[in-house]
Amino acid sequence: MSPKSNIVPLASRPSEVPLTTLFKALGDELRINILRILKEGSLNVTELCHIFELGQSALSHHLKVMVKANLLTSRREGTVTFYRRQLAEGHNATLIDEALRHIDETPLSRGLSAGIAGVQKLREQNSLAFFQENSHRFREQQELIASWEDYRQATLHLLDRQTTQPLQSVLELGPGDGSLLADLSEKAEAVLALDNSAAMLEQARAKTGEAKNVRFTLGEASLLIEQQQRFDAVIANMVLHHTLNPEATFRDSAQLVGAGGVLIVSELCPHDQDWAREVCGDLWLGFEPAALTQWADQAGLHSQAELFIAQRNGFQIQVRLFQRPTL
Repeated sequence: MSPKSNIVPLASRPSEVPLTTLFKALGDELRINILRILKEGSLNVTELCHIFELGQSALSHHLKVMVKANLLTSRREGTVTFYRRQLAEGHNATLIDEALRHIDETPLSRGLSAGIAGVQKLREQNSLAFFQENSHRFREQQELIASWEDYRQATLHLLDRQTTQPLQSVLELGPGDGSLLADLSEKAEAVLALDNSAAMLEQARAKTGEAKNVRFTLGEASLLIEQQQRFDAVIANMVLHHTLNPEATFRDSAQLVGAGGVLIVSELCPHDQDWAREVCGDLWLGFEPAALTQWADQAGLHSQAELFIAQRNGFQIQVRLFQRPTL
């Protein structure tokens, strides 16, 4: 199969800001705390208002000041705007990095930590409830956005091209209804399916009952990391946009890749079709290819191959292969 040529453009580089603008943005305790809590991921305005117990207008003022100073970047996800820390660049990069280092040395207050935990818990509950209630029509809903057969073929193509068969171990994160597990069971001595939804895991188990080398585990990637498990290949098809913290999920997935192993990620490119949140349980409306590349670099993986597949409904799939160097 041949990749499509339409590539999503990378975000533009932020312009330089005067030192007075930067110091003004850093000269407020609330803004300092916003930077602290956005260290690990993105939050939207409603979630930030909940954590800081502030009205939207008051909080939006502080966010605008920080965006203007290139300390934060904003991203529109349908009708919702998310904020995260901006990667320091330009003449002030060293100064910003040093400031953030000092900011991160101070732990969050008990109240802010509780607020973050509450937001994460609500996200988790909403996601699990969706899959619990809609597991019986998972494929039907996914097909509204992206053709499963397209990224199935791309995944297997990249796996065959980049690895030596047979593999000793393969992990599929969020296997959905289990349709790919039979293919993986033919390519590896042992396959592990990991999901945090019991309903989805049972559906996958029922579909691959005849594959004797497939095991099923309920839980998160952190469980396997604690067990110090490593795999020749880790597969995450259409998983990141359903997770609370995509960057952390990517980092955990990468940590499970052994030396010389690969991580294959199928994901949506950025889109503005907000209906996918309600109909398909999506938390994020796609990802810039540059973001996945950056996460891989930070996790010690190298981008080796990529396919971009246009869909008839205006969506675009990116299938990416990242590899950990051999020791």
